[in-house]
Amino acid sequence: MSQRSDSSGFNNPSDKGAVNSRAVLFDDASGYEFKPHEMPILPGSPANPDHPPARRAGYFLIGTFIGLVGGAQNGFLLANTPALQAEFALTPVEAGWLTVAFYATYATMSMLLFRVRQEFGIQLFVRWAMAGLVAANFVQLIGPGYYGEMAARAVAGIAASGLSALAIYYLMQGLPPAVRIAGLVLSLGLTQVAFPMARALSPVLVIDGDMDRIFVFQFGLSLLGLGMVYLLRLPPGVRKQTFEPLDIPSIALFMIGVGALCAFLIQGRIQWWDAPWLGYAAALAIVGLGGCLLIEANRKAPMLDLSWLSSRAVLGIAAIGATVRILVAEQGFGATGMFAALGYGNEQLTSYFWILTGATLAGMILSIIRLDPKDLTRPVLFAVFVIGVAAYADTRTGILTRPEDLYISQAAIAFAAVFAMGPVLMEGMLRALAAGQNFVISFIAVFSLSQSVGGLAGISLLSAFHTVRLKTHLIDAASTLALGNAQLSQAVSNAAARTVPLQQDAAVIQQITAADISQRIGREAAVLAFNDVFFLIASLSALTFALLFVPWVMNRIRGRNPLAKELAFLEDMRARTQK
Repeated sequence: MSQRSDSSGFNNPSDKGAVNSRAVLFDDASGYEFKPHEMPILPGSPANPDHPPARRAGYFLIGTFIGLVGGAQNGFLLANTPALQAEFALTPVEAGWLTVAFYATYATMSMLLFRVRQEFGIQLFVRWAMAGLVAANFVQLIGPGYYGEMAARAVAGIAASGLSALAIYYLMQGLPPAVRIAGLVLSLGLTQVAFPMARALSPVLVIDGDMDRIFVFQFGLSLLGLGMVYLLRLPPGVRKQTFEPLDIPSIALFMIGVGALCAFLIQGRIQWWDAPWLGYAAALAIVGLGGCLLIEANRKAPMLDLSWLSSRAVLGIAAIGATVRILVAEQGFGATGMFAALGYGNEQLTSYFWILTGATLAGMILSIIRLDPKDLTRPVLFAVFVIGVAAYADTRTGILTRPEDLYISQAAIAFAAVFAMGPVLMEGMLRALAAGQNFVISFIAVFSLSQSVGGLAGISLLSAFHTVRLKTHLIDAASTLALGNAQLSQAVSNAAARTVPLQQDAAVIQQITAADISQRIGREAAVLAFNDVFFLIASLSALTFALLFVPWVMNRIRGRNPLAKELAFLEDMRARTQK
């Protein structure tokens, strides 16, 4: 039998597990023969050969790097939006469209890329995913202007979606067979770790508002990742003809619907919700997603199995995933927004974001250690409880609050965010795999959508609530303040005293004093509104906890496990991989 060695090493004839049988068509010309337990779990995913320890460690390190790079694509954009606005002289609305371009492609590509991997093979997918990342970061590097940057953001969204799957595959190759499925949780956690890490690194890279170092850094990371995946390639996967003519209109309508929904959620909080065109965006989202579902409901072999997706269990998983993302928005919008209102920039928050990075990493690690497929609800309950307590603790903040005052509460939320999502993802994948291979793409599409849209919806909800409460507090302040108010009179006197040494004109002094008082009142009103946001999150967390706790207790009392069928499938799968 001829053997061909390549950089992946899995086709070396001396490797453990080589046999003389080949029942399926792989996506390369390797002469390696796979044992039954080494075969890919799904078409479009790589095989699982018995790697030597050194190669397994290499796969794990590359998977970790790719997971962080994938998350950093959006992390650096969100962390440096003000600098990006200055770089291209953008309005907030124009900067919002850059975020829309990223999320519109990121949230929709998971379904299409799954089909691509099955149709064209894992090797081609790896090459194009990494090439797309390099291309997107190169376009940013050469400074193409606003529209070129928007195109680069759209391509980066596609690449980041591909890197999520790529990180899973590399991490699973690097883990022992008994815990290989933990690669799903690791990949999700690394993506979340990348967000606070990008904010912590940004002050070092952005000098005087210049984004060039950020672009160079991202381009360097993409080149390094490209070299890594070519140095140590994934094992081949099974190819399967999957694309059908109806896929084109179905995917197109799905992309249009999700893109319009992202535009509605992102631009709604920037331009406010009474902008006339937002109604057309919402209608387009309904038409696009409705048209996609209509096509899928009448297909013999649908990509999205609506009967399975509409089941109570799957809808519950999607709802829990989206709800956790909404609750976690307390951190991305609430605490970070409050610090911005108090005048803190990324430079003053470096230690804060490094603490969040460590807490997110700890949540990911402990989630894997404590992951018990027999009870996947318990960690979600714990995480929601922690978020509620931490959010309620944050309601005590004021204008003198410093970042270190929120280290514990925000670290707890960062920890809980990742600790909860691992079990949710695991339950969904178990249900999809147990139902059949064709259901995996349905779950991936729904879970990805619930995470992306859930996060955007959470920020939009909190932003709208904060704006309403801010106006309320400003009205309350205006109705209680008068020149006869002793505190106001003292504040005016103090502000005037600070201005007199610099300015002698009485009219100018009065203007400066009024502006200073108005700024202080606005800052206090903003902090009070953020306290209301924190209280809202605490209340939603309490409600979510109650809705999850009651059925969990009932199942425990009855001795019923809602995942009994799926757990039997998992044990069978583990038995096959350990033969």
